[in-house]
Amino acid sequence: MSPKDLKAALRKERLALRDAMAPEIRIEASLTMVDHAGDVIALDPGHIVSGFWPIRSEVDIRPLLARLRDRGARLCLPVIMDKKTIVFRELLNGAPIIETGFGTTGPGPDAPELDPDIMLVPLSAFDATGHRIGYGAGYYDRAIDKLRNKGHLPKLIGIAFDCQEVASVPAEPHDVALDAVLTESGFRHF
Repeated sequence: MSPKDLKAALRKERLALRDAMAPEIRIEASLTMVDHAGDVIALDPGHIVSGFWPIRSEVDIRPLLARLRDRGARLCLPVIMDKKTIVFRELLNGAPIIETGFGTTGPGPDAPELDPDIMLVPLSAFDATGHRIGYGAGYYDRAIDKLRNKGHLPKLIGIAFDCQEVASVPAEPHDVALDAVLTESGFRHF
């Protein structure tokens, strides 16, 4: 099986497990993650943190984002620009949130674009070495590559439920490893 086919199979399997979680279990796990990382993620006032509004059965990190904002972080959310590109727009209190593609929502075109210092990255699967499988479109890999080409090296924190961990992710040359992962069991650095 090719790495691409293996990733597709792992993605399908782990997303099915995530989808099978009862909504109340997902909510409790999401809130537990705030306790694990809300005060542990290293940031200075003014650091820019990219998050995401949950889609489908993703972890709801909005309470974590609120905690990080209370600690002085500036927040931004990804916005899909076309079939290959996302940008990160600043999330300001009271600013409107609009549909931004791929089932996502985020700040509108009037919001400033920012380069995140810390990226909270959604994923479908991850392993104990920090390799991740995204949703298959490569948006985050390309966005991270673009930031790195500008000399910007954001800290990458994968966000997932424990059921999304796999024994091994077949890493390919274009894949970007995570610095840490946050699940309901805790915050792990790689």
